[in-house]
Amino acid sequence: MRTALVIGTGLVGTSAALALAGRGIHVHLVDHDPESARTAAALGAGTEEPPAGPVDLAVVAVPPAHTATVLATAMRDGVARGYLDVASVKGGPRRELEALGLDLTPYIGTHPMAGKERSGPLAATADLFEGRPWVLTPTRDTDTEVLNLALELVALCRAVPVVMDADAHDRAVALVSHTPQLISSMVAARLEEADETAVRLCGQGIRDVTRIAASDPRMWVEILSANPGPVADVLAGVAADLEETVTALRGIGSADAEKRSAGTHAIEDVLRRGNAGRVRVPGKHGAAPTAYETVAVLIGDKPGELAAIFADAGRAGVNIEDVRIEHATGQQAGLVQIMVEPSAAPVLGAALQERGWSIRG
Repeated sequence: MRTALVIGTGLVGTSAALALAGRGIHVHLVDHDPESARTAAALGAGTEEPPAGPVDLAVVAVPPAHTATVLATAMRDGVARGYLDVASVKGGPRRELEALGLDLTPYIGTHPMAGKERSGPLAATADLFEGRPWVLTPTRDTDTEVLNLALELVALCRAVPVVMDADAHDRAVALVSHTPQLISSMVAARLEEADETAVRLCGQGIRDVTRIAASDPRMWVEILSANPGPVADVLAGVAADLEETVTALRGIGSADAEKRSAGTHAIEDVLRRGNAGRVRVPGKHGAAPTAYETVAVLIGDKPGELAAIFADAGRAGVNIEDVRIEHATGQQAGLVQIMVEPSAAPVLGAALQERGWSIRG
């Protein structure tokens, strides 16, 4: 691939353009909002100049509701040798293209599993897709050259290709992406009218659960409108669990010993099923999940504290697998939770204590 046309310069389109331009591909940018394309170009994602002829690959990065229309226009205009989209749903756009009677041999639907709470070109980064799954949904009609172009794009963005059926993809993202967004928003919505005293008690748990609730509602309405059936199916299962959980909690609060026992068992069951599901979430670099030990360190809220901890961990020869920070309420301090291999935890704890850090737990 030597040339590409990115249609749609939001977060995903601009990030892909930055990755391609950074690896020597001549990228052309277009967006219905000229200011967005201008911003992306200023960031180094490519040029606003239209290509002189067909490019090697056209990347359509527009909302799902407009994906098929934009693709159809580009294909009829012959702007590229190959075409792909990066919409978060795959079955719908392809069926729309089929209904329009287009030759779909030069097209492949794709979806990079990466994003941010922020949108727009200013949120874009060239490394957004690094190490992340990038779903490809070829069919028997997909031209081999187009599949190879898509694979080259994924490689240039340093993502990990995953081949799936389009409808299987839509069911999968309903479970692992779209439903979590709605549930996060529902939990966060409980905070809107909550007493200020209750809100001040928010800790890391509620921050984890509601992080993605900060996402753009307009963007998510478009995404969910393109995949309503599979999301509703997953939510129906969640709703059934919720109804059983409410009944169980009422039972625990009952004066009837039998209802209390049944309620306790039901709550334990849903928590155990949650444990079993959580274990299946891939771990570091997509590998099987690993159980890490946590070393908790109290730090002051001032510049250089985290860097100093990481430096001391490096001197101790310990690799930090993950890290979380829980900020103390009303204090200029926080608790850094450093996740390491179990065998490394005592080594790290001792080394940090020796260097004057306050270890908790």
